[in-house]
Amino acid sequence: MPEPGAADALIAGLAFDADGLVPCVCQHAATGEVLMVAWANEEALRRTLATGRATFWSRSRGALWEKGATSGNALAVEALRPDCDGDTLLVEVTPSGPACHTGSRSCFGDDGGGVLGRLRATITARMAADPAGSYTARLLGSPRAYVARKVGEEAAEVLTEEPGSDALVGEVADLWFHSMVLLARDGRDPLAPLAVLRERHGGDS
Repeated sequence: MPEPGAADALIAGLAFDADGLVPCVCQHAATGEVLMVAWANEEALRRTLATGRATFWSRSRGALWEKGATSGNALAVEALRPDCDGDTLLVEVTPSGPACHTGSRSCFGDDGGGVLGRLRATITARMAADPAGSYTARLLGSPRAYVARKVGEEAAEVLTEEPGSDALVGEVADLWFHSMVLLARDGRDPLAPLAVLRERHGGDS
C-alpha cells in the first residue's frame, strides 16, 4: 500500500471519467485470478488507502460501499496499480471469502484463475470423487506418509533429470502437483505457498 504522499500521487495520476470514477479490476494477489470489477471515486480510493480494505462507489445506490462490510467477504488490499493510461486500476487483494454476491469465488465463475486456479479447483473437487476413477482422489485418500513419499520421489526425479531438458520441466510440474495434493490432504489451500512467496518478496517479480 502506498505511503500518504504516494497515495496523493497515485490519485493525481488517475484519469477519472466524466462522473469522477475509475474502473477497478480486483485480482487475487496470490493466484492472479480476476475476482470482480467495480468502480471507485477519489473518496472511495482514499478510504481504501486509509483502511486497507477495498471500498468502491456504487453507481446504482450513489454511495460508498466497503466490500464485505455486511457479508464479511472483505478484500484486504495488497497493492494498487494503475494501467499505462491511468484510466483503469488494478487492485491486488487477499479475499476473506467469495468475491461474488452469488457465492462464487469470482464474479467470472469458479473455473478461472489460470492453470493454477483450475488445478486447485480440480484437486478440491477430487476430494469427494471415487478413488477408482481418479488418481488424484486415490492420492487424497491414501495415508499421508504415502503422499509425502510421492513428493519426495518427484523431488528426486527433478534432481536426476538432464539439466534444462523438457523432461526436467515435466518433473518440476509433477513436483508442484504432488505438493499441492499433499497440502490439500492436510486441509490447507494448495496455493497457500504463493501467499508466502508474495510476503517474502514483497510482491516484486
